[in-house]
Amino acid sequence: MAIEPGTYNIRVYRGADWSVKLTFKDSSDAVMSLVGYTVDGQIWNEARTKKFADIGVSFGTNDRANGIANLALTDTQTNLLPDLAYYDLRLTDPSSISEYYLRGTVTGLQGYTQ
Repeated sequence: MAIEPGTYNIRVYRGADWSVKLTFKDSSDAVMSLVGYTVDGQIWNEARTKKFADIGVSFGTNDRANGIANLALTDTQTNLLPDLAYYDLRLTDPSSISEYYLRGTVTGLQGYTQ
């Protein structure tokens, strides 16, 4: 694959569930099949001394073939987020080659409803 990771910044309300559905594309903008791939991601502080969460990754029926992954954080995970954190997503192909695909910031927002 050998692409420079893209940037996607996330804004999350603390104490609320969060999810996003992403379609993975290669450097020529073609949808990538994720059949046989693993996708994982984590959220850390900038110095990478404190991990806040592992990002949940799931796939619906036919999603892998269409390059679609569902990313999620639970309300318990978002409740622990600071004002600013950093994340990345890594793809590992069927031959165990891993590359970073996406990165960005995670902004923890405070809601008013309790």
